[in-house]
Amino acid sequence: MKAINITKEEFLKKVMDYESNPTEWKYKGDKPAIIDFYASWCGPCKMLAPVLDELAKEYDGKVYIYKVDTEVEEELSQVFGIRSIPTMLFVPMEGKPMMTQGALPKSEIEKMIKQRLLN
Repeated sequence: MKAINITKEEFLKKVMDYESNPTEWKYKGDKPAIIDFYASWCGPCKMLAPVLDELAKEYDGKVYIYKVDTEVEEELSQVFGIRSIPTMLFVPMEGKPMMTQGALPKSEIEKMIKQRLLN
């Protein structure tokens, strides 16, 4: 299991349909998620990628880990106000998502998964 690259169309179906419901956050997934906004040229993003793949394997069946290429999916980046990368969106089943910027260490991401997503 690896982190899953996601397009705008898949995002609208699996995460949030911001086109039909732009004012309210309504998560569409059946498990919590982490969404990594990245670019292929970004050094910190490249360092974070294998960590997210490891976490995708470790939390398979419990948490989705999606990746959004900000160079390809410019609209998604704009909708979420992505100004620096990597930026991760931690999406719980209930409540609003939480955003972090920068390449967090694996231990910090695991802490967020346990405290924010699987509590």
